Amino acid sequence: MTRTLALLLGTTIVASSLTAAQAQELNLYSSRHYDTDERLYSEFTEMTGIAINRIEGNADELIARMEAEGENSPADVFLTVDTVRLARATDMGLLQPVESDVLEARIPAYLQDDENHWFGFSQRSRILFYDRNDVENPPRTYQDLANPEYEGMVCIRSSSNVYTQNIVAALIAHLGVEATQEWANAVVGNFARDPQGGDTDQLRGIVSGECDIAMSNTYYFGRAIRTEVDGLSGSLDMVGWVFPNQNDLGAHMNISGGGVAAHAPNRDNAIAFLEYLASDQAQEYFSAGNDEYPAVPGVALSPSVASLGIFRPDTIDLSEIADNVDAAVDVLNNAGWE
Repeated sequence: MTRTLALLLGTTIVASSLTAAQAQELNLYSSRHYDTDERLYSEFTEMTGIAINRIEGNADELIARMEAEGENSPADVFLTVDTVRLARATDMGLLQPVESDVLEARIPAYLQDDENHWFGFSQRSRILFYDRNDVENPPRTYQDLANPEYEGMVCIRSSSNVYTQNIVAALIAHLGVEATQEWANAVVGNFARDPQGGDTDQLRGIVSGECDIAMSNTYYFGRAIRTEVDGLSGSLDMVGWVFPNQNDLGAHMNISGGGVAAHAPNRDNAIAFLEYLASDQAQEYFSAGNDEYPAVPGVALSPSVASLGIFRPDTIDLSEIADNVDAAVDVLNNAGWE
């Protein structure tokens, strides 16, 4: 295997020699906005001597920048926090396929693009939260959110949010467009308020009493367990949670992932960085530093993540979800989901 990094014994990554022509740098375009990722970058540099030059910003802005730069783009790696943008970058020809024995061995097939343009490196489960004091019979499936008994109780993010688009795309993949359209229509009828804010705001809505049921990614709640989150951490006892569809589909998973840019000037370094993200030490840090689930099976969870409990995830191929995003947007628009 000709790679800058080698994976030894499944746990340790060490640097091997670079060719004389290979620059000791990596140009990373990233929409991950977590201060805790500093440790990921610094450890990679310490292990390999490869300096990381970062361009950070909104994923759509980074994609537009890569497109405008064309063949002269300095980007080596594109890193973002959802399947939608990874699929979009692939469809626009901004990512290249990668052949890596390390990535194939470490990252489950359902967390990879079918042609290896991108790989998932961490996961967040999109689950249901509820007010323990007011909701005696919380929804047990995503489909339950459409039940009339929850009228005026549900808070979810807007239709323009990629997490909303992803869950709807997943339901289309499982249930079909017609059934998902009926579901979306009914969920809109159950809204407690017009969609607003981020996932933490949905959880705060439960604390404030504005929402009885909310949908959020797990890592927002895990962060409130691990550290102080204003308007949430002091009231966690009143918030219950459900991993939906444990008897059939499994709980929906979002990913943070990345791929090698189509015109990467430092291609070997780019592949080395992706392989590093699949190492045990990097995987453990995704969980410990940002309350995410590792993509690599068997890697230890942080206490905040482990405290949420064991669950059955939806293991649908993420490429299938990506293929249904356009249909999901149509469903949301037809439902009047703001």
